[in-house]
Amino acid sequence: MFPTVREVLALDPVRHGAPRLVAGEAGLDQPVRWVHVTEVPDIATLLGGRELVLTTGIGLPADDAGLRAFIGDLADVGVSGLVVELGRRYVSGVPRVMAAAAERRGLPLVELRRATPFVRITEAVHALIVDAQLTELRATEEIHQRFTELSVEGAGPTEVVRHAAELAGSPVVLENLSRQVLAYDPAGENAELLLDGWEQHSRRIRPAGRTAYDPDSGWLVTTVGARGQDWGRLLLRWPAGTPPTRLTILIERAASTLALGRLIRRDAEGLERQLHRTLLTALLDHSRPVDEVALRAKALGVVLDRRHLVGVVVRHRADDPVGDGAAAEAGPEAGPARLRDLAEAVGQALCEAKLTGLTSAVDDQAVGVLLALPDPAVEQKSLAAFATTLRRVRLDAAPPRPPAPRSAVAAALARPTPAGTAVARPAGPGPAAVIVAAGSGVGSLREAGRSLIEARQIAEAARRDRRDLPIFRLPHVGLAGLLHLLRDEPRLQTFVERELGALLAYDAQHPREQLLGTLRAYLEQGRNKSAAAAAAHLSRPAFYERLARIGRILDVDLDSVEACLSLHVALLALDAVRTP
Repeated sequence: MFPTVREVLALDPVRHGAPRLVAGEAGLDQPVRWVHVTEVPDIATLLGGRELVLTTGIGLPADDAGLRAFIGDLADVGVSGLVVELGRRYVSGVPRVMAAAAERRGLPLVELRRATPFVRITEAVHALIVDAQLTELRATEEIHQRFTELSVEGAGPTEVVRHAAELAGSPVVLENLSRQVLAYDPAGENAELLLDGWEQHSRRIRPAGRTAYDPDSGWLVTTVGARGQDWGRLLLRWPAGTPPTRLTILIERAASTLALGRLIRRDAEGLERQLHRTLLTALLDHSRPVDEVALRAKALGVVLDRRHLVGVVVRHRADDPVGDGAAAEAGPEAGPARLRDLAEAVGQALCEAKLTGLTSAVDDQAVGVLLALPDPAVEQKSLAAFATTLRRVRLDAAPPRPPAPRSAVAAALARPTPAGTAVARPAGPGPAAVIVAAGSGVGSLREAGRSLIEARQIAEAARRDRRDLPIFRLPHVGLAGLLHLLRDEPRLQTFVERELGALLAYDAQHPREQLLGTLRAYLEQGRNKSAAAAAAHLSRPAFYERLARIGRILDVDLDSVEACLSLHVALLALDAVRTP
C-alpha cells in the first residue's frame, strides 16, 4: 500500500534536490508510511516506524558517539530512511561515522546536494500515500462486498477459494487440520507443482497467531473456524515479502465466509465427504476428466494413480426400516438421517481397517466406496477386513432397543418372506442388516466407474438373496439377481406375460385356486411331484389334477425339461418385476 524509499527518491521534488545514496542500499525497498521533518537528536521516541525522516542536521550531535547513537535510535524504531539536506550543517557531505553507522544498520542515508523545500517533498509523498490508501480502501470495499454476496448465496468452499485467488492474483489453498487439501485455486500457475508434497510442505508453515505471514515459506495463513472450533487453514502464497493489508483483510474475510458456510451446513456432510461425493459422481457420470479427479483425490490424501481400484456399494436391505417406530415418527427426515449414519459408519470402518479410498453417498439409499489398493493380491483380504469392521462399527454404534412384546415377535416370525428376499438379521437386538457389494477390480481410474456401477447393480440384486454373505460379488447374484436388474426391461415383462399371462388371468378369475403357487412348488422341487404335493399341502391326486389343468391353460408339456425351464425363469422374472 505504501511507496518505497526507492519510489520516493524518484519523485520530482526529491530529484530536484540532487539526491545521492551514501549508505543502506539494501533498505531501499522499505515502505514509507509517513514523512517527518526534525531538527532534534532525540526524535526517535516520537516515531512509530516506517517514517522517512528529513533534516538539515543543524540539531544533530557534534561528536561521533552522538551521531552513532542517533542513527542507532532511528534504526531501532524502524525508520525507513534518513534524508539530510547539505548546506546548513554539513557542506560537502554527511560525516563518515554517520554513513558507516547507517550502512551497518541497513538504514538508507541520502544526501540532498541542492536546497529543496521539504514541504514539496512531504506533499508529494503524502499524496502518494493517500492515493495508495484510497486504492486500498476501494479494494477492501470490493473484498467485503464480494464475500458478503458469497455468504448470502451460500457459496461452497471451491467457489470461495476461487474468488479469493482471483482478488489476490495469487494461489490460495484451503486445508483441513490434517493438512489435506479441501479446495484450491492455482491462479494460473501449475496446480501439480502447487500441490506436490503438500502435506509435508504445509507442516513447515508455522505462522505466529491466527492470521500471520510466514516469511520463510512466503505464505499468508489464517485459521478457519467458528465458535471455538477450528477445522482448517486458508493459505495465500505471497513470496514478495510482507503482504499488503488488503490481502490480510481478504484472507480473513474468505475464512469468515468459509466458517459461516460450514455453520449453515453443519447438519450436512463434512467438507471432505462432499468432495469425495463430487469425485465419485464424476467417475460415474464422466463429468470431469479422470486426470483432474486423480489430482483432486491426491490433494485429499487418496492416491488413485497406479492403484488397484475396487468399487464397493453398501446399502440397507430394505428401503425403509422395518418396525422402527422412531424412524416412522421422524417422517421425511428419517431417510437422510439413516443414510448419513450409514455413510459415517462406512467412513469409520474404512479408517479402522486402514484402507484408503473415496467414500460418500451415491444416491438416496446407498453409500459408495472406491478402494485404492496397492496390489490386486490384497483385494479379497481388504474387502473381508472392511466388511468385518463395518459390521462391528454398526453394532457398536447401534443404540440398545427395548425388547419387543411377545405377540409382536411372534407376528414378525410368522410374517411370510417374499421369495428371494434377503433376511440377514443379527441374533437379538441390533442394527438393520446391510448389504456390502463389490464390483470387479480394475487397474485404471478410467475403468473405476464401471466397477462402481457393477457394485451398485450387485447390491440392488442382492436384496433378493436369502443368504447372509459378508460381501456380494457378481457370481453370487445368479439368475435371480440378473432378472432383478432387468426388471424394468420391457422385453423381460413381455416374456413373463407370454409365458404366464394365461395362468395369471385364470387365477384372477378363480382366486380360491391360485394355480401359480402349485406351479411354483412343482418347479422349486425339481419337478418331483410327490415332494411338490407335500410342499403344497395337497394330496397327490389333487396335485396331479392341478398340474394337468395348468398344462391345459398354458398349453405346455410340464414333463418337458425345456418348457419347465422357461416357466421357472418366467416365475423368477415375475418375482423380480413385482419386487420394488
